[in-house]
Amino acid sequence: MPEKTTHFGYKDVTPEEKTQKVGKVFDAVAGNYDIMNDVMSLGLHRVWKRYFVHIANVRPHHQILDLAAGTGDITALLAPKLSGKGAITMCDPNAAMLEQGRQRLIDRGLFKHIYYAQAKAESLPFEENHFDRVTLAFGLRNFTDKGRALRAIFNLIKPGGQLLILEFSKPKKWMRGFYDTYSFKLLPQMGKMIAKDAESYQYLAESIRKHPDQETLQFMLEAAGFEQCNFINLNGGIVSIHRGHKLTA
Repeated sequence: MPEKTTHFGYKDVTPEEKTQKVGKVFDAVAGNYDIMNDVMSLGLHRVWKRYFVHIANVRPHHQILDLAAGTGDITALLAPKLSGKGAITMCDPNAAMLEQGRQRLIDRGLFKHIYYAQAKAESLPFEENHFDRVTLAFGLRNFTDKGRALRAIFNLIKPGGQLLILEFSKPKKWMRGFYDTYSFKLLPQMGKMIAKDAESYQYLAESIRKHPDQETLQFMLEAAGFEQCNFINLNGGIVSIHRGHKLTA
């Protein structure tokens, strides 16, 4: 039987190779990740993230898991919404990104009731039925086994809780020509100039194209057990927010 493969950008690789390669990408970009986000999205990522957190409808007592938390943007927006009974766990498989996030939050005075865990989404070290919300911003496309990760996330959410995903998606037809030119011509060049790393940003552009479109991802959420699933397109579908609810244990 042939060895199972997945994709790293447009390349077919084994799951183990993808894990290693994605890790190297984020080791390389960690120091410039926030600057590049501003440049790549013309600052729009900040608007997307604020809206994402707004519709999460977080309550002061909630237990939240921020997956693929990276440099902590989502955690920083969520933290003021919690009281002493609530908590956020920042989780990321990459130590360099997680450390960047931890330092940024400490510098902003955000350290109470925030915890850190380095782990892959496919094998999360948390109790089942524990979290009221799981947030996942711009990380799902890098997962090695998305279906397995979504099932693992489902098990961690309390009945009545939600998973919210913010991710690049498939834009409207009229946008695709410009979007392709921007992604494959301009983005790697910006990565080369600002982060001194064109290759990593070429991968990021390719990973967006390989990510499931809106309807496919909604089907994957339903297959993992989530109900009342829906998505909201932002900026013509360049990004979308997916929500899935866990209604029963």
